[in-house]
Amino acid sequence: MAEIIQIKGNVKYPIYIDTGVWIFDDRKFNIEDWHPEKSAQEDSEHENYLKSVSSQWDTEIIEGSSPPPAEKPARKTKKQELLEGNFVIAFKPFILNTEPMPDASRVIIHTIDEELEFSLEETLAFIAGFSLNGKPLSEETGGPLYLYKGDGSNRDKPIKYVTGITIV
Repeated sequence: MAEIIQIKGNVKYPIYIDTGVWIFDDRKFNIEDWHPEKSAQEDSEHENYLKSVSSQWDTEIIEGSSPPPAEKPARKTKKQELLEGNFVIAFKPFILNTEPMPDASRVIIHTIDEELEFSLEETLAFIAGFSLNGKPLSEETGGPLYLYKGDGSNRDKPIKYVTGITIV
């Protein structure tokens, strides 16, 4: 099984993806935190978050910071989360880094059994899974990556055994 997957085709820059390094990527998140139905609201939520942080910053500059709360809620440690998590990452940046040509409109996902074709726009919403129960996806689990549709329709049955991606 190839641990490195190439995105090639009708692109300016073919790239190689090594899912083994994504565990160090700050853009990763736990799949349990992924709620596709809320993705439309994310942009406005992000703007609201930035406004609240900006307001808090202004308050602390003017009045000084307040002491931390006396008791913090129980949280998983970062190490524990990494050892137990099912991590995913947005697939859009990897597709955009190839700089698809203006006439590119389709994406073919090559697996060991079949070729699946999607529109480029649909593929930009994909989420790529790379970790299951804190371990990298292996050949036995269908790795090296899982692809989930942006609408979450294949959340229980992701695209597995991906061997390559071609933009046409």
